[in-house]
Amino acid sequence: MRNGFLVVLGLVLLIRLPFLNQAIQGDDVYYLAGAQHAQIDPAHPNHGRYVFLGDMVDMRGHPHPPLNAWALAALLALFGDVYEVPFHAAYILFSLIAAASVWSLAKRFSTRPVLATALFLFTPAFVVNGNSFEADIPFLAFWLAAVALAVKAIDRRSRLWLGGFVLASVLAAMGAYQGVLLVLVLGVYLWLKDRKWWHAWPALFAAPAALVAWQLYERASSGSAPAGVLFSYFQTYGFQAIAAKASSAAALVAHTGWILFPLLAVAAFWNRIEGVIALVLAGSSMALDLHPLFWLSFGVGALILIDCARRVLKDADADTRFLAAWIVLFFGAAVILFFAGSARYLLPIAAPLALLGVRAFDAHPRWAVPVCAVQCVFALALAWVNYQHWDGYRVFAREFTKQFSKGRVWINGEWGLRFYLESEGGLPLVRGQAVRPGDCIVGSRLGFPIPFTTGGGVLAPVMTAGIQPTLPLRLIGLGARSAYSTSSLGLRPFDVSAGPVDEVTAQVVIEQKPVAEFLPMNAPEAAHQIVSGIYDLEQSAWRWMGEKAVILLKRPEKPKAVEVTFSIPGPAPARQVSLYVDNELVAQANYQTPGTYTLRSLNVEARSASVALTIAVDKSFSVPGDHRQLGITLASAGFR
Repeated sequence: MRNGFLVVLGLVLLIRLPFLNQAIQGDDVYYLAGAQHAQIDPAHPNHGRYVFLGDMVDMRGHPHPPLNAWALAALLALFGDVYEVPFHAAYILFSLIAAASVWSLAKRFSTRPVLATALFLFTPAFVVNGNSFEADIPFLAFWLAAVALAVKAIDRRSRLWLGGFVLASVLAAMGAYQGVLLVLVLGVYLWLKDRKWWHAWPALFAAPAALVAWQLYERASSGSAPAGVLFSYFQTYGFQAIAAKASSAAALVAHTGWILFPLLAVAAFWNRIEGVIALVLAGSSMALDLHPLFWLSFGVGALILIDCARRVLKDADADTRFLAAWIVLFFGAAVILFFAGSARYLLPIAAPLALLGVRAFDAHPRWAVPVCAVQCVFALALAWVNYQHWDGYRVFAREFTKQFSKGRVWINGEWGLRFYLESEGGLPLVRGQAVRPGDCIVGSRLGFPIPFTTGGGVLAPVMTAGIQPTLPLRLIGLGARSAYSTSSLGLRPFDVSAGPVDEVTAQVVIEQKPVAEFLPMNAPEAAHQIVSGIYDLEQSAWRWMGEKAVILLKRPEKPKAVEVTFSIPGPAPARQVSLYVDNELVAQANYQTPGTYTLRSLNVEARSASVALTIAVDKSFSVPGDHRQLGITLASAGFR
């Protein structure tokens, strides 16, 4: 057994050491923001604020409690800055905790503990996401530790092991809200094995108790419970919309088909009746995505889930029923709780799937090593594509910094591109941000860019780069319909493509004098003459503005009146509209009811070739699902 555990440790190093120099990726930047805030407020790392998709948000609404931010904060305090290699080396500890926990479970539930643990370690999502600084692997480590310790405690009626479980479950809860699901999963094991051990039942509730205590502490110390802030963001961004939940559920079924390599999954979970049902579901799923990769993955995932449900209800072996219940309960909760359908959400069921799947080798043991090797190669291939994707942003930022050293840099994108450019003094672009001639905007086509206006200038490209991995696998990418990170981009567990993952462009704003005295909102010149505070064109006729909008106009040859045509929609609270020309008030009016109006000034004599017209309202508002601050809608503005 000791040699077996050494093999497990070696496998952990096999999948981690090649990626020690992994670039900052995905949501790492947000956890690092929490770690930075923890340097000044260690008790409240989630009390910082940062720009997310162009909006300033409160990190108390982050969907994860602060365990991971604390871990990164400790590394940041130790090293003084973010360094990829030592940070990733430190994070191997969480992979080792997860591996040791699965090893403990494998010795209890399998006759092939090394093989079962290897299958878990080669889960694609574990290999890929274990190279990030997101909360998934720290949470998984303590989740699995809690399960392993609880199993030992219940099997032996040991209060010592039970105390270890309480500590691990508290840490799991502080890593992710779904830590509360330990109550359901381990409640099944306790009921099956020793339901009369009354000391264990209260201990199962350690995770929800820890989350409740944290919420109360945050409410007392800051005035708001994190869960309340999170819920408000869910409403604002529509994360719990029915369509999003349905897509997420379909993607999660497809991801289930690739936790184990599909051929192994079919061999381990095939049953005649359940298999026929899974085939029918796979055929039905073609309505969602005609690509064979999706409906085959969906069919395998459905087969696994249906067979596990059968084992919960009918299997005579208590161990099998527990492992199957673990899968069914967590998957069902994932469908209810999650909205993005990401592969990493299902990491907590990789261990029981490996423990059940390894039994397929009982009849054909000689296939064990080849199947394991295939799964390992496939997972490492995905991790390599992932490495090249994020490294592309790091390389671009390094080369861009060498070439562009003057002027402000605005970052129109997220993820690692944002991190590396912020490290060099760049600023995230905020919705409605006014940019000016001489500024540089670095944007990613893939990284959720937001629309912006050029502040009276035109854009000239100075640097462009395509990010092209060497292998034709895609976890995310331009044109890829992969749900690996989010089901909003597609439903396939991954995709196959030879196209670029992303295209990054740096553009400089070059001054251009306004050409129009009067500007309809649908005029071709509008994009160049709108400076700030005005949003995208809608219905080809009008645009929303916030509390203040600025437009550049060409100076008329002789004094003319300034005229603005606008509407106050029913929900809008704005009742006063003011017009300023070069910061001087030229017209102001109050309106009692919603409607369409025209506000006109006396003749104005402009003093400069480019005239700044400012439109201001007294109040703005926002609506659920729309993060913009809205004032009135504009149809036209200018000298008339």
